[in-house]
Amino acid sequence: MHTETQSVLAKGHPVNTYFLENDCIIKLLREISEPEAMDDLQLYTNIFNELATIEKRFARKENQLFPFLEKRGWNGPSQNMWSFHDVLRDQFRLLRFYINNRDFEKIHTNTPLLVNGIYRLMQTEEAVLFPNALQILTDEDWIEMRRGEDEIGWMLPEPPAAYPETAYVHPAEDHTERDLSFAATNALHFDEGLMTVEQANLLFRTMPVDLTYVDENDKVIFYNRGDERVFPRSAGIIGREVKFCHPPKSVDTVLKILDTFRKGEKDEAAFWINFKERLIYIRYFAVRDADRNYRGVIEMSQDITDIKNIDGEKRLLEWN
Repeated sequence: MHTETQSVLAKGHPVNTYFLENDCIIKLLREISEPEAMDDLQLYTNIFNELATIEKRFARKENQLFPFLEKRGWNGPSQNMWSFHDVLRDQFRLLRFYINNRDFEKIHTNTPLLVNGIYRLMQTEEAVLFPNALQILTDEDWIEMRRGEDEIGWMLPEPPAAYPETAYVHPAEDHTERDLSFAATNALHFDEGLMTVEQANLLFRTMPVDLTYVDENDKVIFYNRGDERVFPRSAGIIGREVKFCHPPKSVDTVLKILDTFRKGEKDEAAFWINFKERLIYIRYFAVRDADRNYRGVIEMSQDITDIKNIDGEKRLLEWN
């Protein structure tokens, strides 16, 4: 099926790209299973790291292919194959642990499990996923899907061709009609999606960080109104020069940051302070347009007291 289907698919078609990746994956699976690799930790690690870029393939399926299939009424891949991806991710993490600890016996034992798991996944893709997807999805679906792949990436040494072979369309200029819960004409068109003004306000209000945007003229033009801001803000600062929004003892530092950003010497500055028995992380980011022109600065403050105390893993939802 692989060769026959690939021969009729245009370059850049997402399924054709998956088949090109198949060739890379099979090569790596053979190499990592060879005795020479298994007995040479550095060689094994190099092959393993290259094979681990299969995560890009998983992410494209989960964030590109599966959503389109869901829109056409096929939810099986999202519910089942995604779980298979997670099993393989766990195997990659486990082997990474054994590599770091130089546990050669466990590496020998667990490598075949990973290899066989990937082979089984590829067989399911070729026998079930891709044939059905090619029948269910329209060419418009594949074209739109291809546009989103650039942000995720591939396992290939070079990006695949565009599909169809036309000029790249920036997301902000992509006016493809989409099935949304609101009228697109009433929404703001961001680089990576659409939101109404209400949704944008809800997003900024819910974010667990304080944001303030100072434009290239050193005037405050935006701040988010969260329920638990670290530092209070009021509407009176909008349009105000930033030098009047900071205590005298810190204003010189702020102005120095802005001047350094404006000159293009740096793009980020960070501080952390103790404030009301909480650890506050304060970061400044230079805002630049596509031509690298200075367009202002974002100040972001976050209470990281609880984050700093995180240890180990919490992989299940525990609300009790």
